[in-house]
Amino acid sequence: MRSSVHARPLLIAIAATMASVAAARAQEPYKEPPQPIARMLDARPLPFARTSPDHQWLLLLDRPSLEPIAEVAAPMLRLAGDRIDPATNGPSRSLDLDGLALRSMDGKTERSIELPPSPRVSSVMWSPDGKWIAFTNTGDDGIALWIADPATGESRRITAPTLNATTGAPCSWVDAARLVCTMIVADRGAPPPTPRVPVGPIVQEARGRAAPNRTYEDLLASPHDEALFDYYFTSQLAFVSLDGTITRIGTPAVFDDVRPSPDGRYLYVAITHRPYSYVVPRGRFPVRMEVWDASGTLVKRLADRGVQEFLPVAFDAVVAGPRDVQWRADAPATLVWLEALDRGDPRVDATKRDRAVQLAAPFTGDPTPLIETELRVRDIVWGPGSTALVTTSWWKTRHTRTWLVRADARGVAPRVLFDRSSEDRYADPGDFVTVQNDRGRDVLLTTRDGRFAYLTGAGASPEGDRPFLDRIELATGKTRRLWRSEAPYYEDVADVLDADARRVLTRRESVTDVPNYFVRDLRAKSLAQLTHFTDPAPEFAGVTSRLIHYTRADGVELSAKLYLPAGYDSTQGPLPFFFWAYPREFKSAAAAAQTVGSPYRFVRPSGPSHLFLLTQGYGVLDGPTMPIVGEGNTEPNDHYVQQLVASAKAAVDKVVAMGVADRDRIAIGGHSYGAFMTANLLAHSHLFRAGIARSGAYNRTLTPFGFQSEERTFWKAPDVYARMSPFWYADSVSAPILLIHGMADDNSGTFPVQSERFYQALKGNGKIVRYVQLPAEAHGYRARESIGHVLWEMVTWLDTYVKPAAGEKAASAAGGDDR
Repeated sequence: MRSSVHARPLLIAIAATMASVAAARAQEPYKEPPQPIARMLDARPLPFARTSPDHQWLLLLDRPSLEPIAEVAAPMLRLAGDRIDPATNGPSRSLDLDGLALRSMDGKTERSIELPPSPRVSSVMWSPDGKWIAFTNTGDDGIALWIADPATGESRRITAPTLNATTGAPCSWVDAARLVCTMIVADRGAPPPTPRVPVGPIVQEARGRAAPNRTYEDLLASPHDEALFDYYFTSQLAFVSLDGTITRIGTPAVFDDVRPSPDGRYLYVAITHRPYSYVVPRGRFPVRMEVWDASGTLVKRLADRGVQEFLPVAFDAVVAGPRDVQWRADAPATLVWLEALDRGDPRVDATKRDRAVQLAAPFTGDPTPLIETELRVRDIVWGPGSTALVTTSWWKTRHTRTWLVRADARGVAPRVLFDRSSEDRYADPGDFVTVQNDRGRDVLLTTRDGRFAYLTGAGASPEGDRPFLDRIELATGKTRRLWRSEAPYYEDVADVLDADARRVLTRRESVTDVPNYFVRDLRAKSLAQLTHFTDPAPEFAGVTSRLIHYTRADGVELSAKLYLPAGYDSTQGPLPFFFWAYPREFKSAAAAAQTVGSPYRFVRPSGPSHLFLLTQGYGVLDGPTMPIVGEGNTEPNDHYVQQLVASAKAAVDKVVAMGVADRDRIAIGGHSYGAFMTANLLAHSHLFRAGIARSGAYNRTLTPFGFQSEERTFWKAPDVYARMSPFWYADSVSAPILLIHGMADDNSGTFPVQSERFYQALKGNGKIVRYVQLPAEAHGYRARESIGHVLWEMVTWLDTYVKPAAGEKAASAAGGDDR
């Protein structure tokens, strides 16, 4: 049944239902949101694109609209932090594609790629020479590898549906003629049956060593889980040639990582093995790190690391021993890995924290050091002439530094290119542009003489984001701006098409122009449009938006994006308003004050977006910044509630002063940490008439080893955990609150019990609350029925408790203090 905002009798009936004193838990059929929301939900999203290695083709990847609940609710197994589909041996909820098409960069040729019936395509990969496109397709009986010819658009299946994608993408290119894949073990038999009679109790024991772990979901919990894990996650490695020939490699194992060397002669493999853990997910199980030759023979064992149950909870904590193993992209077969110099523990005093080392084939002798750093190494980009760009950072201080290293030049000291605060968006130099080399590896794009490289970034500024392309001289670190997005457009660089950066591929949009791909010639100052996507939701076209700035009482500058409904003008008076926000932590008030976003984006809502409310007569304040600042030795959360309320009050005062919002008809909402924020604002202020909290956590004693950006444990900062927990203040919640939660939430910390217990606390204290549980949904909602229902709930809640004028407030909520 479809609902209409003009159906006043229906709204009265809904309000009466919500106000029922004798509320009981019940399962209701899915509801449809009012139009035009329902139509907009079913619109197909815009395609996204990837360029071919030779930059001659643009590959367009099409996505379907929302999937049905029948797919989302399909049987799945939750094992060691992963959720898999036992029917396909792949992820239970993958973001599949249903269309592939090609456009030549000169704009003259368009070609579709043939796909199997009812395609569910993923893992799309150009071959190193650009002559083939590999992809996987998921059917009812499994996952198969396909190959497409860009020259003709024809495609063919080259394996049976026997790929194993439980640990990630099952295939990668070795060279232009073959791939390496993880495959289901042949003749593995039936899955282990569930024991009818328990063997005995399941026992865990601690022997006095601290093991502070965050609240992970979907962990192994029994010997039967372990047996299922072995059954589904064990794979057979194999080379797959383009003619379909399969050559098995080595013996079956649980392969956490498989990386062929650039010359194709070796494989780096990370093998997960027993004993498994019941307190941490698969990524922290014991693992052997090895190098194999093409036959699967062991060449080198780098390490055999035990289970990682005892890591500190600090964000800069890492495992001891080799980690983040990779191949040098610019060399035939040289391994590079990182090692902590402080045992991986940020609490240890150390002048040097990390080092990167390398070891070339045949992998004998000791590794050669690349660099030792005061901060943690986060990323390495390889360039010409053995150049490495090493980015390091330290979370506690928000400090980041990028080094230029000459990997093969003895006696040449690393040199700092960038040294700044990671919070300072205005000073962000951007990311280095990379290109695929002839072995299909991403390497630094440089001018032909190797002197200059390129940087692209969001270009954050006081007037909003203005993406840019810079050229950097590697010898000096000096940069020169080649191009910058200009109003009234938002245009960012998707790829640089030649070594001199004369031609770039951009994605260009404005408030009224649909995002499309263009080739921009920077020398000729010309712009050629490649794609012609149309508006997926023209019903939203009349909505207006602008960036606004305002100041918190303590002087911190804030910003938000203000949206007004189509056709609205100031003569109509102030609107009912909905704020949607998400707090962020900062160590600097100056960084917290920086403008976020752009006034020139083409915005169309999708999924359970709050922006759909603009079609129902509400104004929306999107992303009002809610910075929680802790400078110096003060931690941000030491004053969380005070700063949160101050930020919200400043936002309310601003929209009211602008004359667009009615102070008595403003609601607040958020998802996850935004839901936590919503509950706190209703508990500690009287600024809002109602709230909507989706998939949140409300009692921080249930996440005692840290949450969000809080590194301190409950026992180190009990007062902070208490003050920040709205559950503890359920008796003070000042307005009706709608709680929504996925019943299969997979996010650390946001167990569904968080909403269940908060609902009981609110109900027990006589508050107005409604609690909606979404079957089969995880932390993010996927099914068309679920999302439609969430939007129906949001519209109905606000129409009941916010839209009525102040004089109608008591009538609409009369007797409604039990739900």
